[in-house]
Amino acid sequence: MTSFILRFFKELTRKRQELEEFIQQCFWIGYKSLPLVGATAFIMGLVLTIQTRPTLVSFGAESLLPSMVAISLVREIAPVITALICAGKIGSGMGAELGSMRVTEQIDAMEVSGTNPFKYLIVTRVMAATLMLPVLSSLANAISIYGGYLGVNIRGSVSWDLYWTQVFNSLSFGDVLPSLVKTFFFGFAIGIIGCYKGYYSKKGTQGVGRSANSAVVVSSIWVFIIDLIAVQITDLLGLT
Repeated sequence: MTSFILRFFKELTRKRQELEEFIQQCFWIGYKSLPLVGATAFIMGLVLTIQTRPTLVSFGAESLLPSMVAISLVREIAPVITALICAGKIGSGMGAELGSMRVTEQIDAMEVSGTNPFKYLIVTRVMAATLMLPVLSSLANAISIYGGYLGVNIRGSVSWDLYWTQVFNSLSFGDVLPSLVKTFFFGFAIGIIGCYKGYYSKKGTQGVGRSANSAVVVSSIWVFIIDLIAVQITDLLGLT
């Protein structure tokens, strides 16, 4: 795996860039994942608000609901849930696609024909995943907070202006920046693990299935590990 990552950075610095394939992968990874991410984010914000409201009401702190929901979603919930969704959708897709290409010897044919399959298949997918996950996470933040607005108004009555004023007053630079930065690492981990599992898939249909399944499991675990490391670094830097 270490050798695979080092080879990725080596190929990344080479002059020839597969721009067309990179844009296509951004389309499939980003745009095609947006409906699933958006629907999940909306439900997540709505449910979190509805479930939290009774507890705050019992303490007489119902007015803090928009602030609490916004901080919870932006700092932790929205980025991690988005990464897990992408690990299931993107990671499994990369593992299955590259695994099928390995089984059907398409990758071997590219090597024989003089094409650089690593540059064309791996670098483009990993870079697309690295760049698209922060975009999806940012959209998930906005959609989930809007879901929180609807959740607040199911049993209460908070105006649009008041809700968003409380949301933006509660958020700070230290909340948004660490959340955004760690999504780049989420995307890189999902992309590199999915490509690695598929690129070195074993022969046969069972190998393809195992590659796809392993890509999802391993990338999901690494999302939590990276999140834990990011929280510790953020705490040491005093951004919490």
